[in-house]
Amino acid sequence: MLEEIKKDLENIFNDRSVPRNIRAKIEDILVVLDNKKDLNVKKMSVIQVLDEVSNDTNIPMYTRTQIWEIVSKIENL
Repeated sequence: MLEEIKKDLENIFNDRSVPRNIRAKIEDILVVLDNKKDLNVKKMSVIQVLDEVSNDTNIPMYTRTQIWEIVSKIENL
């Protein structure tokens, strides 16, 4: 499931229609997910950043939907 989440985040990161500041935060999330920290710590920090990203006014609507789906997957880990 974690690999699927990473793949979804990489798809958003590689989407050039997504603003640069959001892609930078997605890149930060990918680094956090690769860390050897406790899964619960990673989940909380990733969800916090994704929540912040999803509230950005410049984010495309379809990307916001993708982020909500990713948050749902993370919560089910």
